[in-house]
Amino acid sequence: MQDVKATENVSLYEDPNHKFLFLAWEEKEEEGIVQTNQYMIIDGNEAILLDPGGVHVFPRVLANVSEIIEPSKIRHIFFTHQDPDVSSGIMLWLSIAENARIHISNLWIRFLPHFGIYDKSRVNPIPDRGDKIKLSSGTELEIIPSHFLHSTGNFTLYDPKAKILFSGDIGAAIFERGKRYLFVEDFDSHVKLMEGFHKRYLASSSILKKWLDIVEKKEINIVAPQHGAIFKGENVKKFFNWLRTLRCGADIIDEIYGR
Repeated sequence: MQDVKATENVSLYEDPNHKFLFLAWEEKEEEGIVQTNQYMIIDGNEAILLDPGGVHVFPRVLANVSEIIEPSKIRHIFFTHQDPDVSSGIMLWLSIAENARIHISNLWIRFLPHFGIYDKSRVNPIPDRGDKIKLSSGTELEIIPSHFLHSTGNFTLYDPKAKILFSGDIGAAIFERGKRYLFVEDFDSHVKLMEGFHKRYLASSSILKKWLDIVEKKEINIVAPQHGAIFKGENVKKFFNWLRTLRCGADIIDEIYGR
């Protein structure tokens, strides 16, 4: 595996005005806790958090962010969907990043009071067709519909400047304890860590192909998922090709029911 310390922040793309950063993992793996990845985009003086995670990881992610910028510079927080490992820290982030706006599917707005959010003025509901996050520099981040992969109101995000696709749970892998790594090197071996999740959690191959029809038209150098390892270079194409042939969800419902 590449000699990269995933317990330190890692720059996946960087130019004088734009950065796409992986925010470091905990030093010690915790048993019984879903491993998550968090990312941050910095564009000029603006920062954008991508799936900053739940209450459990908030202190670590805040420390990671604070090593790079003042948290007050966070202007946008993007959530792929509503799961607690993605969004249960939402109130903590709003209290720290006082000028930030939340971007989340319009399907989940009515659930936000369960996280303690009653003021909707800081919430941008994402319509089903997708949207764009327009930054002050003129850069536009593309919010891509990814519904039923796995959430009913699900989105991924494409950064055209960095040529990085934040894929959320698409591409998730479950590491064996003590064997985590940041970048996919041996794709065939990595597939074994992805198969179980993708077959059970993604709704169907037809829905998956609709998403692939959108993202495969874009220039993508890196796919950054919310769990597991990051795909880059030729492994991006291998990943998309694997998804094209995957039978999942409704395709294997008889197997799930044991019939």
